[in-house]
Amino acid sequence: MKKITFFLICLLSAIMTLAQTPKTREILYIGTYTQKGEGIYVYEFDRSDFSYKELQIFVNKNSPSFLEFHPNKQFVYSANEDNNTISSYKIDQKTAKLTLINETSSVGKGPCHVSIDPKGRFIYVSNYGSGQLTVYHLNKDGSIGKLADAIQDKGTGSQKPHMHSVVPSADGKFIYASDLGIDKIMVYMVDQKTGKLTPGAVPYAEVKSGDGPRHFAIHPNGNFGYSACELTSVVNSFQIVKNTGALIPLERVSMLPADFSGKTFAADIHFSPDGKFLYASNRGHESIVVYSVDAKTGKLTPVGYPETQGKHPRNFLVDEKGELVYVTNRDNNNVVFFKRNSETGLLTYTEKEISIPTPVCVKQLFLK
Repeated sequence: MKKITFFLICLLSAIMTLAQTPKTREILYIGTYTQKGEGIYVYEFDRSDFSYKELQIFVNKNSPSFLEFHPNKQFVYSANEDNNTISSYKIDQKTAKLTLINETSSVGKGPCHVSIDPKGRFIYVSNYGSGQLTVYHLNKDGSIGKLADAIQDKGTGSQKPHMHSVVPSADGKFIYASDLGIDKIMVYMVDQKTGKLTPGAVPYAEVKSGDGPRHFAIHPNGNFGYSACELTSVVNSFQIVKNTGALIPLERVSMLPADFSGKTFAADIHFSPDGKFLYASNRGHESIVVYSVDAKTGKLTPVGYPETQGKHPRNFLVDEKGELVYVTNRDNNNVVFFKRNSETGLLTYTEKEISIPTPVCVKQLFLK
């Protein structure tokens, strides 16, 4: 009898603890082009039934087309393409709503991408229009601080620089800056105190002329890097020399099925959380190519080309839990949800979506 009573007391205690534990809320932040959109859309999302609730539309009519979180998840930053600025916002940890902290010049034209130093010290800005890479300090309150560095890429002949993305290494010692116009992925060492950039021991990796490196993804093991090349829809892969950050070319793999002959452009690229699969989006073919990844050699093997259920998938997100993939289809004004098979890497269309004018970036945050 005593054992039964003790068991019931323990069970009741466990139930009460669960009842008192705050439910984790999944929040989606979606950047848009504001020829149609209004700015940054904030939704609470329930993955159990793919339902959602609009929490906020933060009005920013300057096309906040790319978003990125601070590592502490208390702040988010946007690249505002229409007025050549970048903005910082505070995330209310209870309501998930955004409040503007400050806004400053991107020190260039057409900022299309921002990324944050893994330790939250610097923000890196890619100016597509003018081909500049800009570095700002970040303050403890999340605001964008003083300018740390600005580098202007230069082309040769008919080439015009178009800086498209900057991706830092996991330790923040190196950054990989993809310039679509000059077919180079620049490698810089980062001064850990000042944010100043110095060319790496091997200052760049050059891809085939006309490939147009756009976005870059580093394998979770840190040994390999992969470039989604916009103009030829290929992925160029590299071995990463960790002590120098240098990129050693490995292979060049098509993002398209062999029987496709239409016009298409590569866009975004991301890994599954376990590093077993790599995903990249095609605009024109309107698909997400899925590759299996050999973690020892870095080699890629295509396993499928699921359709994005919309046109111009400029950006997508692989869920940090590995269960879902969210795709922003700019020209169909929707964010589409896919289930992800962790064994095969393949995606299944859920027939669920959010309708938003010209969505071009989606980010995920879990709040308690």
